[in-house]
Amino acid sequence: MCVEMPRVQRLHQKHVMQAACALEAVVLRIFGPEGGQVLFTRDNGHVMLSRSGTRILTALRLDHPLARMMVECVWKHSGKTGDGSKSFILLLASLLRTIYTVASKELNGSRVYNSREVAESATARRLADQTLAFALEELEDLIAVAVAPYGFCLSVKTLTASTQSASHSDGIYVEKLIASFFHTRLGFAHCDFMGELIFKLLANWSCKTDKSSRSDNTRSFQGNLYVNSNGCKADLSSSSLQFLNDNFPALHTLVSGFPVSCSRLLEGQVIHRDFATHYHGSHQHPVKAVFFTISLQPKWLNASNTLEIGNGIHSKSIMHFSAWAESSLEHIFATLQSLGVSVLLSAVKQSDAVLTLATQAEMCVVECIGEDELALFLHLSGASAVSDCGGIQPEHIASLTFCRPILLGTHRYVHMAFPDSREQQPCNIIICGLGEGQTDQYAGAVQDVIRMLRTTWEPLGAATKARSSISPGCVIPAGGTFELLLWRALLQHGHSHAISKDIPVVCQLLADAILHLPRHIHSGNARRFLQIQSKVWSFPDRNPFQPDGLLCEPGFSQGHCDNKSFQGDFEPSMYCSLVNNMKTLSALESVSCKYHLILAVLQCVKNLLRFDNVFHTPTELHPKSLKLTYSSEDED
Repeated sequence: MCVEMPRVQRLHQKHVMQAACALEAVVLRIFGPEGGQVLFTRDNGHVMLSRSGTRILTALRLDHPLARMMVECVWKHSGKTGDGSKSFILLLASLLRTIYTVASKELNGSRVYNSREVAESATARRLADQTLAFALEELEDLIAVAVAPYGFCLSVKTLTASTQSASHSDGIYVEKLIASFFHTRLGFAHCDFMGELIFKLLANWSCKTDKSSRSDNTRSFQGNLYVNSNGCKADLSSSSLQFLNDNFPALHTLVSGFPVSCSRLLEGQVIHRDFATHYHGSHQHPVKAVFFTISLQPKWLNASNTLEIGNGIHSKSIMHFSAWAESSLEHIFATLQSLGVSVLLSAVKQSDAVLTLATQAEMCVVECIGEDELALFLHLSGASAVSDCGGIQPEHIASLTFCRPILLGTHRYVHMAFPDSREQQPCNIIICGLGEGQTDQYAGAVQDVIRMLRTTWEPLGAATKARSSISPGCVIPAGGTFELLLWRALLQHGHSHAISKDIPVVCQLLADAILHLPRHIHSGNARRFLQIQSKVWSFPDRNPFQPDGLLCEPGFSQGHCDNKSFQGDFEPSMYCSLVNNMKTLSALESVSCKYHLILAVLQCVKNLLRFDNVFHTPTELHPKSLKLTYSSEDED
């Protein structure tokens, strides 16, 4: 038998750059304030119009494994931080170009290579490793010292009723941070509306706290309380944001055929199933419900079993079992009625006998409820699910304010609410859109903004170091401010370590790559970019909020600016915008998300440069299937 050996293709620098440049060309169309949307037409004729980097990149048909690997890195990063998919590709392409440029000029002379190309690949690999090692070791401290002071950290102190002005300002900034995110994903049209809606969602899911009975120390560990322009309060603790992210599938409902402006919050929980029995209504308050994870009627014979019927005793045994099963089911319903239960919720499909008895007892049944909705219901109600019908106890009974059908679009669901005594005010966000594709995109953007906020309030990696890590909640003006400040800091850091062999090279390399992001942002106004770049470079090494400082707004006195640690002690009124003439607040972005973005891109570059060969392994389903092989440390 003749076995065809897989064809091996040697990877060169141009292959990596071709894959990165192809993705970069797609992303550039949707990047920056002047970026548009991309129109996709699927094989089934459906059309997708999107500005989401992750959605667009994952929709591409990519044959080359390097391109697929890049998109997978983007997907993993976006799934963690919810942001930065477009910047990821642009920074990745810029970093690869810079590394290859430096590698072509700085060949590793300590080893003998077969060709110049092999030597450049080895040098590029070394530079990628050194840059990642530098970022892991020193980037966080560099950002904390040279970048974070030009933004501010949203306060983690208790904001009581006596400091409403401070909490009001912080809430406006949080709402602006959310709206800025939606602008990059959805455009100008609905970013403010969605920003306010998400702030209300956060407020409803915040833990209720008695501010007058808690000390500042106690409250600071519970979360961050913010009040937006409408007086809506939200406690943005990392645990609240993690809860929203984990339970998001059960916390939102998609409704197609309506404009986005019809999106709203709905009190309580929506079970995305309809009643399996006639809805009788309930005048009982509170409504009592039980959740079953098993069938109420035991299945004594499965489809895979063989039943052998004999004479006499066997026939009577079957009859006795059938009578016992019916009697057991009636006993279960008698127990439920004695406990005042009127709603049966089930994770599995129930038998016709169960539905019949439920109808006779005027109980409503909801079947086949998903695991996500089950987990949320049990969390909100405080009840336990029934896994043994013979042991229904009071702890299995959930109290509801109401449980009734609701029509959302063309679908009828089950809507329930919980008593006000709960620590949270549960709600479901109804996301509307003119088509299924649009509603899916808005839902993805809502979950991503929750992930972005969670990342923003998470401490960075080296949180145990004294005065070296960035406080949670640190934000900075958008529009390239972060990149320009970090570019300046990297160049200064490299000059201060001129005697080192590697640090100046790595700092210059990373600075050149990062500078491409603000250059793309201001691609429509090159003069504006050069003005901002020159202004950032000329920043004096002193408190930027002094009266004559470049970041100080007119009207702020020196008393507001002196003796600030720049690590979370900023008053919101001190915030000044660099990008929009330093007079008005334009947009904000998360410093923590930027930090994670740079690390993720550097890790991706390191992995990409480890590959030497591509194996073509055709199969029946994929005639042009390709596989990558890692390079060996001893082979070049």
